[in-house]
Amino acid sequence: MKIAMLDPSLFTGRYDDSLCAALAGEGADVTLLGRPMRSTDAIMPQGYMYKPHFFPRSEALRARQGEGPAFRIAKAAEYGVACALGDIRPLTQAAIVHVQWLPLAPADALLLNRLKGRTALVHTVHNADAYHADAGVQGRGYRTLLDRFDALIVHGDTTRAALLGQGIDPARIHVTPHPPMRLAPATSADLAAIPAPSVPRLLFFGTIRPYKGVDILVDACLQLWRAGHVFELALAGKPFMDVAPLLDAVTQAGFADRLVTDFGFLTESRLDAHMVRADMIAFPYRHIDSSGAFLSALHHGKAMVTSDAGMFGQLPEGVAVRSEAGNAPALAQALLPLIESAAIRQSHGARARDYGNEMGSWKDMAVATIGIYRTILAARSGLAARA
Repeated sequence: MKIAMLDPSLFTGRYDDSLCAALAGEGADVTLLGRPMRSTDAIMPQGYMYKPHFFPRSEALRARQGEGPAFRIAKAAEYGVACALGDIRPLTQAAIVHVQWLPLAPADALLLNRLKGRTALVHTVHNADAYHADAGVQGRGYRTLLDRFDALIVHGDTTRAALLGQGIDPARIHVTPHPPMRLAPATSADLAAIPAPSVPRLLFFGTIRPYKGVDILVDACLQLWRAGHVFELALAGKPFMDVAPLLDAVTQAGFADRLVTDFGFLTESRLDAHMVRADMIAFPYRHIDSSGAFLSALHHGKAMVTSDAGMFGQLPEGVAVRSEAGNAPALAQALLPLIESAAIRQSHGARARDYGNEMGSWKDMAVATIGIYRTILAARSGLAARA
């Protein structure tokens, strides 16, 4: 079975790599199509092919000039032209085109229109509200794109229910639980670059976006610091929002020495090093369906603090300490026992690790995904035979 896996901007490279390798392990002929690799990417194809099919010119511009307005405009324009007029033979030659992310809905519609009827189309809906409240033009029209797919894959009941609420035919929705992931392990250089904490360290890692609630986390930490509790907050990842007001609030409150920042597109091994150094990891998301970041942290056995949004609200009791989404005082109260007690941190961390060990594997995911592929191919064959 020939599969073209699409993630044009490599939004979830670790997920893509894990799934493609597992599919290849089950005998599938898989090509992952994305952008040219960056130094921060850690994809090393095992059993499948990688093709830098998208964004060659804008990525070259990014290397020369960075991610300013010129890059963003060039990237959107290049993608629009590629979707409308670009070479789609690597896609039409596959039995299945499996789209992980649709990075620019108005352009994606053009590409899907060209593919419709020429190959089977599958889409993993990582979040029913694809880019959350901060989507802008990027997600405008995303819902209508879903009708173009033969099958939609979701990772849990939260997303399934949301799609049903949007009028999606339940027969097209398939649930395949998201397995745990492992980032590239920290190197000695990564660990040396991140000083070990002398007091308990709370970590927020990954892309920093409004829906992830980092402002709520900072507010909760300020409440605890002002009450005399001693701990550090580390923020590690690329901001896609203005974080200056948050940093200023910490500085003006007199707690700048308790804030560790490492901003930018970080390598997986650098992020892994931050998890090694942390005592607790926070996911104060306002809303989310499933969180790859959370699933990539489980094996570290660190105490996890989450909101009750999406998948977090469905976790077994004790896997994470939960608080009401969007509620900074509630988050502060949830954090307090972990800050005060190493034993409580260790107990919660052990439960998080055990939960990760008990979850399904990428092999399970691959077998289930291939089953979905076969179902839709059989349906398409049946329709062709009756035509």
